[in-house]
Amino acid sequence: MKRRTVIAVVVVAVLAVVGGALLLTRDSGPSVAQQDLVVPVGPEPDGEPVSIDATVFAPDLPGPLPAVLLAHGFGGSKADLTEQARTLAQRGYVVMTYSARGFGASGGRIHLNSPEYEVADAQALLDVLSARPDVVLDAPGDPRVGVAGGSYGGALALLLAGYDDRVDAVNPRITWHDLAESLFPQFAASGPPSTPAAFPPIDQPGVFKKLWAGVFFGSGSALGTPAGQQPTQCGRFAPDVCAAYDDSAASGLPTAEILALLRQSSPATVLDRITAPTLLVQGQADSLFPLSEGDANAAGIAATGTPVTTVWYAGGHDGGDPEAERIDELTYAWFDRYLAGDAAPSSPRFEVTGAPASLFGARTGAPPQVLVAPGLPGAGPTPQAPRTELPLTGPPQTVVAPAGGNPAQISSLPGLGELIGTLLRRSTTALPDIPGQSATFVTEPLTQPLTLVGSATVDLRIRTEAPDVTLFAKLLDVAPDGAGAVLPQRLVAPLRLAEGGEQQVTVVLPAVVREIPVGHRIAVVLSTTDQAYAMPADARTYEVSLAGPAAVSLPLVAVEPLPRDNTGLLLAVAALATVAVAWTAVAWLVRRRRLRESLDVDPELLGTPLVVRGLGKEYAGGFRAVSDVSFRVEQGQVLGLLGPNGAGKTTVLRMLMGLIHPTEGELRVYGHRVTPGAPVLSRLGAFVEGPGLLPFLSGRANLELYWRATGRPLAEAHLDTALEVAGLGDDVDRRVRTYSQGMRQRLAIAQAMLGLPNLLVLDEPTNGLDPPQIREMREVLRTYAETGRTVIVSSHLLAEVERTCTHVVVMNRGRVVAAGALDQLVTSEDLDAGATNLEDVFLTLIGAAE
Repeated sequence: MKRRTVIAVVVVAVLAVVGGALLLTRDSGPSVAQQDLVVPVGPEPDGEPVSIDATVFAPDLPGPLPAVLLAHGFGGSKADLTEQARTLAQRGYVVMTYSARGFGASGGRIHLNSPEYEVADAQALLDVLSARPDVVLDAPGDPRVGVAGGSYGGALALLLAGYDDRVDAVNPRITWHDLAESLFPQFAASGPPSTPAAFPPIDQPGVFKKLWAGVFFGSGSALGTPAGQQPTQCGRFAPDVCAAYDDSAASGLPTAEILALLRQSSPATVLDRITAPTLLVQGQADSLFPLSEGDANAAGIAATGTPVTTVWYAGGHDGGDPEAERIDELTYAWFDRYLAGDAAPSSPRFEVTGAPASLFGARTGAPPQVLVAPGLPGAGPTPQAPRTELPLTGPPQTVVAPAGGNPAQISSLPGLGELIGTLLRRSTTALPDIPGQSATFVTEPLTQPLTLVGSATVDLRIRTEAPDVTLFAKLLDVAPDGAGAVLPQRLVAPLRLAEGGEQQVTVVLPAVVREIPVGHRIAVVLSTTDQAYAMPADARTYEVSLAGPAAVSLPLVAVEPLPRDNTGLLLAVAALATVAVAWTAVAWLVRRRRLRESLDVDPELLGTPLVVRGLGKEYAGGFRAVSDVSFRVEQGQVLGLLGPNGAGKTTVLRMLMGLIHPTEGELRVYGHRVTPGAPVLSRLGAFVEGPGLLPFLSGRANLELYWRATGRPLAEAHLDTALEVAGLGDDVDRRVRTYSQGMRQRLAIAQAMLGLPNLLVLDEPTNGLDPPQIREMREVLRTYAETGRTVIVSSHLLAEVERTCTHVVVMNRGRVVAAGALDQLVTSEDLDAGATNLEDVFLTLIGAAE
């Protein structure tokens, strides 16, 4: 009884202190009025009139007040910014949000932040703000205004500040420096540095970032054609942007016209004009616009004396920790300083989310902390920090680049880099390099810990008989005794040399934040392939060797922990909270475990193969791939998942396999919630986005190796059944690299069927198959479902889906537009009378959804 009394007293004390703190610090802010606007702007090149859909959030405060313009990420709209806009309004700003040209309810086409279109549109919105009586003016027609945005919106913020000197403060997040360099990155310099702080880049395009480019072009195409326009594959992209993508995707190389188009949409062209104080936020988990992009922007703006603060946070386009609250507070403080005049101008400063003293030691459970340094960090081709060198060892090595880059190494996939890293941290090693495709050079074990903040560099000599060179460099943290290797943030540095022969280059490795402990070694690896990039169509070999000092050069950025403001109130709350937690920890853990188990399993759905409820996925930067997807798959069904490119089908399948997290909603397989590594995924067999086969092993060995990785007995694999599905005959004992595309396809489907999973998921299973093989596959899938199992097929072959599937789900622009039994859908009275087959139904549904 005394124990319960003590606990009650402690809890009451904690609640009293915390409640008092909340009463002291809570500021609900003024009421906010919301006004929707339609702002006419310049027309399209063909004369099509364009209006921008905007909203103004005005606080109920005596004015005039400073203003903030918020820009959204690619694929988003003004709706994504409502919460941030209301918060800023309650802090005393008049805030305008808007949907950029080509997005949301705004008209026009997507020109990728062209100065003639999207930047001019934003200037027109500044004109609207300057005409409002509640906005403070610095001069007639000149509102006191800050601009903020992420990714696509971040580049717009910088471009607007460069083209319009009315902008008074800028906060771009995770955006690009030069879009041509971003999509064709080049991390090779023209030899040893002329000075310790300058690495002159090779003046030629790098390697096409094909997967990220495909994601964004697909999302823009999926937006549909503007009303009244002839439908095209370009969706809402401007014709010149569409043509540029088509040319690059086909050849992997840019034309001069493409480079000029991308560069006009780049902050790099206006950095010397920006006079507005700039808070640059760049993500460490970002294979799209890495840290070097933000560092280049910071260096260009600071060169003219403009105040700049650079922040490297733990998130990015690949996920990670978004640190949303901290980053938002930095934004609010920046605008308070430069728009509301709450403090003196800041000195140049660099903040990075780093690690406590022993991230890889005894305190691995400790939270990351913020580290600070004066000036600018050491990233990209023009690092600002002093450097040190560690000797590398390794003989000259010959590496092979397979034709077409297949098979390819996997480092980071769009939006999945952080997830890949998380999955790999569950094992002792990173993804192994494909034999023969990588050259490795290593240091001796470190005798003292090293905090790496920025880009390492290495001088290499490359020799080849090929007409040009394409390689991918990466830096690994290698644990002692071969206990594992970590690729920080899954980042690689592509380099492309336009000529073959023998040449020496300085390779600038990806900028990372990493504390490397004593006893670990640093490895520099050069690979010939990477799944995320375009690669040469022909096979070739390269000889790679160390050059110059045979050392890896590392930046020395003197960071230290950010001082904390620990008031007595917070200390009291922390002490009391610690006591309360100590009393209740064991009971909480037990309850948490039971609650998690109850939430992860729905007993009523244990017999249902798949239930999808309210599923949505939004990537960093505001790009939304899937919204409110719901459907159900019953036992024995063969379900066809249909939709045009960019409809969101593959995103749904990735979430079904636990490869990416939904932003909202859930998937349940046989009643169990799907999460990465969930045990219920063992009941699912999948083949999505190409076969992951080892070319130097036979077909049979590939199947056996795959099954051994599951840890289950070979007898449970039903290998004979899988081989019968493959239908390869004696070829099953040949090496996979000798297989045709159709043979690889059949082997991959057989691999997915190993163990006869209850739920089979196949993405484009008939690609590469000839008509007799397609017919056989149709019978295999039907027979498989007739045994009580369930099949989901994603396919573009509508006639084949109609012959194979019993049910269909049709998606368009990230949403479900129809679902149900195939025969009922084809005969539905809600469709046009002319719809007599699945193709007619599909085209009718997609057209109605535009």
